[in-house]
Amino acid sequence: MYGTWFAIISLANVKSVIAILYVLIVLATVVVIVNDRRDPVKALSWILVVTMLPVAGLIFYVVFGRNYRKEKIFNRKEIDDFKQIDRLCRVQLRDLVDPEIQHIEPIEANKDIITLLLNNNRALLTVRNEVKILAGGQEKFDALFEAIRGATSSIHLEYYIIEEDHIGRELIALLEQKAAEGVEVRLIYDDVGSWSLKRRDVRRLRRNGIRVYGFMPVVFPWLTSKLNNRNHRKIAVIDGRIGFTGGINVADRYIQGTSFGRWRDLHLRIEGDAVNMLQAIFMTDWYFVSGKERLSDEKYFPKSRVQRRSPMQIASSGPDSDWASIMQAFFAAISRARRSIYISTPYFLPNQAVLTALKVAALSGIDVRIILPSRSDSKIVYWATRSYIGEMLDAGIKVYFYCKGFNHTKLLIVDDNFCSVGSANMDIRSFEDNFEVSAIMYDPRITAELRKLFLTDIEDSERITRGRWLDRPTIHAVYESVARLASPLL
Repeated sequence: MYGTWFAIISLANVKSVIAILYVLIVLATVVVIVNDRRDPVKALSWILVVTMLPVAGLIFYVVFGRNYRKEKIFNRKEIDDFKQIDRLCRVQLRDLVDPEIQHIEPIEANKDIITLLLNNNRALLTVRNEVKILAGGQEKFDALFEAIRGATSSIHLEYYIIEEDHIGRELIALLEQKAAEGVEVRLIYDDVGSWSLKRRDVRRLRRNGIRVYGFMPVVFPWLTSKLNNRNHRKIAVIDGRIGFTGGINVADRYIQGTSFGRWRDLHLRIEGDAVNMLQAIFMTDWYFVSGKERLSDEKYFPKSRVQRRSPMQIASSGPDSDWASIMQAFFAAISRARRSIYISTPYFLPNQAVLTALKVAALSGIDVRIILPSRSDSKIVYWATRSYIGEMLDAGIKVYFYCKGFNHTKLLIVDDNFCSVGSANMDIRSFEDNFEVSAIMYDPRITAELRKLFLTDIEDSERITRGRWLDRPTIHAVYESVARLASPLL
């Protein structure tokens, strides 16, 4: 009898201790969230998740919520090569007041953003560049494969998604052929984005002379704290002379489309000094994934022979950097727009700063247009994106749904001499969580070409009017409101 009561009391004590420990862990987690000094809306959302979802909330936060910008997954300053880039940044900051630089009108007009990216990202300004816009997967892969076939020294590739499909196998076969010819081939793939790339495929690549690493490998996805910080970059550098970047991964759908229709996307082929900056970003990531192997030989940075003037900076951002560099550049460009702001993005979940800047611009009489996909590959993101439309229409922003397939384009055009093409979406995940890269260009010719493509996509889109929006089914408004609550966490 007494033994039974003792067992019951002991069990009750154990439960009490567990409950107290759990409460202490929750309180400690809340303190960590507050001390992260993140967006207050996002912080409040995570506090609600942690406190309202017992146990599951803590797991979600550990897996998806940690702010690694403060913790620094790795420190770029450890790399000796970046001391040289730091020195060049200081020189360029000084030279921006040089009359010889100032007379280049696009540079003078964008001096504030150039200075911003030099300070927050070490993004060197390069002037001698040749840029070709690749409108779609077919153009991108034709140009990339041609460059790879002509490679004589090195091939460096970095992709979020590499699918084990026709285009993926074609790329791998080409890389194996070049490795057999004695060309140095290095490949970085994201371990989450490239799920279909099997371990046996990676072993075969290594046997065939290709140096390949997965970015932050995930063995047990639900137990890792870095599942949320993925390498979303798309970079290719051939012989240090030809570079590619943009929004197109390695998968058949970028050429053939999906059940939604054709896949609308953009990529860039670059020759000139900007290729060195793409190479430097690849080197940084290679240093991380390979166990600190430095690629510092001058052969990776050959002197460019390009004479055309096309000023640009290659901006990168991610949990490894002190600042949300790409978001800050977008915010600065939007905030000082004078005539027009054109945006094309598959996912629109902006932070409050960018959303306010867009609404203020439209209310100030600036022509603000945004192209969104009419359908999405993520239901919750689809409804969360739509939750912003009403307030944008109220501010005078023109919103369009792309109707000819799936719009995956990541494009920002401001006035006549600022444009950005890269991997970053207009969402919090790209701004804060993922490793991204964007080509920030200050060339009126390139801006005009991209504006023409944007206006062509407008013709293939349906403008959303205020009346139509108010007439949407009530249940849709409910879906949007629920998804909006989760938008800071997506």
